[in-house]
Amino acid sequence: MNGFVIEHMDIFSAISDGNICKLLQSLLVDCIRTKFPDVEAVVGLESRGFLFSFSLASELGISCLSVRKKGKLPGDVISYEYDLEYGSDTLEIQKDKIRPGLKCLLVDDLIATGGSITAATKLLQTCGAEVLGCLVIIELKSLKGRENIPEGIPVHSLIQYE
Repeated sequence: MNGFVIEHMDIFSAISDGNICKLLQSLLVDCIRTKFPDVEAVVGLESRGFLFSFSLASELGISCLSVRKKGKLPGDVISYEYDLEYGSDTLEIQKDKIRPGLKCLLVDDLIATGGSITAATKLLQTCGAEVLGCLVIIELKSLKGRENIPEGIPVHSLIQYE
């Protein structure tokens, strides 16, 4: 991406530069318009997915939804519990913000093992939403997270590290 390097495979080293922020926004919007033209809602994953979901949804004129860890969203929620290497965790979405058939795109900064993206995908599918795909800035390919995403859900990453 125009010769910049994301230090330590972390998004914060990139977004501290305003020009990089503009470039990332432009690349993400172009990707969505090209690969996911029917999207109705951008769904940001806790918490760094929120850095991108609002601005993307705003620029595209569509809904912005949040998937958060248990107990952080107000009102009635729909929950999905999933297993981790060291126990379990729960993701939630506000019940009145999601509807059957809603065409969603999951957005996060990073895919490593794919656990949180897989859980968020299953949460949305449990709600009857249609998950069009997942869009991430960074993919750590050596961890093979893409292989854990439910079949038929495309993953698009801007930067891949081996």
